[in-house]
Parts: sequence; structure tokens; C-alpha cells
Amino acid sequence: MTSPRRLTSRTPAPRRAAATRAFAAFLLAAATLGGAPARAQEAVLNLYSARHYPTDEALYSSFTKATGIRIQRVDADDAGILARLRAEGAASPADVILLVDAARLWRAEVDGMFRPVKSAVLEKAIPAHLRAKATDEGTAWFGLSTRARVLVYDKARVKREDVDTYEELAAPVNKGRVCTRSGAHPYNLSLFGAMVEHIGAPKTEAWLKGVVDNMARAPKGGDTDQIRAVASGECAVALTNTYYLARLMRSAKPEDQAVAARVGVVFPNQASWGTHLNIAGGAVARHAKNGAAAVRFLEYLASPEAQNHFANGNNEWPAAVGVSFDNPALKAMSGGSFKSELVPISRVGMNQVAVQQMLDRVGFR
Repeated sequence: MTSPRRLTSRTPAPRRAAATRAFAAFLLAAATLGGAPARAQEAVLNLYSARHYPTDEALYSSFTKATGIRIQRVDADDAGILARLRAEGAASPADVILLVDAARLWRAEVDGMFRPVKSAVLEKAIPAHLRAKATDEGTAWFGLSTRARVLVYDKARVKREDVDTYEELAAPVNKGRVCTRSGAHPYNLSLFGAMVEHIGAPKTEAWLKGVVDNMARAPKGGDTDQIRAVASGECAVALTNTYYLARLMRSAKPEDQAVAARVGVVFPNQASWGTHLNIAGGAVARHAKNGAAAVRFLEYLASPEAQNHFANGNNEWPAAVGVSFDNPALKAMSGGSFKSELVPISRVGMNQVAVQQMLDRVGFR
């Protein structure tokens, strides 16, 4: 630190006064800097999150209250977060990355954006098929909540047995009945990637062609739009993630409740491999400066407290094993339980490139 300039009796009075004030300021700054290390040592976690759910605020507050670790958050969509990480490189302040969808997590892993971790807590809580494939370095990411991709149908027009498998979306009985969002959306890409694992690539492409042939209209909108389209009669069967339907079921708006009452819901393929699950997951950033706090945060998100919050606060299914929850909408639509597929979610992500090429060939926009 540079020493202050020395005053002498020959220095003019106004200048001596100004210098004295400067010297006092210097001493104050030195004293302040002397106290800085305590402030710099404050436990902080830098979180980049694609989860844009207001209910998650309670999660962050509870973590800080329990650990004393303050969370600084950057919110963006998945593509925005990945673009920011690429731009920041090794200078990135990110410690934890939260993304939605297996394909996005897989892509970030392949691009080297995550730091593999070894955590007995996470490995015990999160089933192997809901996390990245482990390596000698550790595991790159972990699923923290799940979303079942189900079928909703018009109870007045459609027989349940005609839509109780994904394959039946391409069946002749459903000609002109199907609504869906874009085939290239990650929710659909992951389902289609899972179909590749179940029935192989050639049959998956043929099935996708059949789905296109059965569409009531061109793909558009989000999952809630598909549910509303079924309720209005625009189409008769549609794909949706369960939490969109649960939101309508739990809404205080009469019009939302009317939509939910009009449609039936099927968890497909209960007699075979089970219903497709997608995930929201987390990872430690490759250049994390607060690695220990990052792992601790992921472990917290796998705890029963946080898993219950995902279920009750945002209508997602817990990813951790053995967690009970009390969400009336989820229980009502599933009857309390359902069979889910056990395909490793990392393989689903790996299939996205091949699936996108299939979609282009069959005209699934």
C-alpha cells in the first residue's frame, strides 16, 4: 500500500488542511480494508438457474437459514445460461448450474461445463438412472425432480384404452385427433429419445411419421395450450408434462378447473416399460470458486425437505428415493403411484441429435 505524502512546515496552510483531510481518509480506508477479510470470507454461492418458479425462493431461503451460505442468483433460460457459461469461460463466477431437461444437461456435460463430484449423499438419494453416468472423477450432474410426460384426452370423445400407450398416438383410431407442441422442444426430444431406447431407431422414426399423420393441427404453443385444446374440442388427445395439468387442477380460477375436469389423464405404458420421466437437475460448474458450498447445496436439494418442496410447491415428482409428499393434484391424477421407465436419462440425452434428424425427415416441426 502506497504511503501518504509527508507534510512539512513549509507546506501552505490550505494545502496542509487538504492533505490532512486526505491523510485522515487514508487512515479510514486502511482501517476499513483491515476489516475486509471477515467480509470477504462470508459464505456465498453463485447460482445460475433455469428454474423460473417463484416457489423456489423458499428453497433458497431455507438453505441460507440452515447453513449461513448466501445465494446470489442469475436467472435465464437454459440456452441463455449455457451461452453465458461459454462466454465467461474460466472467469465465470458460477458455482451451481440448475437446468431443465436431460438433453440440456447432457449437452452441457459434453461441452465440459460441469465439474464431476463425488458425494455419498447424492449417490444414495438419487437413483442411478436419474443422474449422469459416473466416471473415475465422479458424477457430472444429478436429477433433482422429475416430470412425467403423460397423455390427456377428451373424455367425451376418446376411449381410454385407445390412448394408454405412446405408440397409440400413431394408431389409425387417433387419425386427426393429436395435438402437441413442437417436436424439437426438449420435452418432446427427451420422450422421443427414450422411445429410441425402447423400440429402436427405425421403429421410432416410423412412429413419429404416424404421429405427424394423426395431427389435428400443426404443432404450436406450450403444454398448457395442448390441454386447453383438448378441452375445447380442437383436438382429442395431447402430450403434456404432469405439472402443467396439476397447476390447472390446483388453480383457483373456475375456467382452469373446468379445463381440468373436461380432460382425462393417462400415464402411458403401464403394462410395458412405464411412463417417460424427464428431469430438472443440477451440477457444480467447471470453474466453481465455492466448490464445497456447491456440493452442499446439491445435497440439500436432494434432502426430504427440498424434495417435498418440489412436489408441493411446483407439482414435480421427487427424484430422491423414499420421499413421501402430499400434493392432492399429483395423487389424484396418478392414483397414488405409477410405473415409470428406468432408461438411464443420460442415454436419452445422447439420442437427441439422431431424433432431431428423424423429425426433419418426417416433417415433425
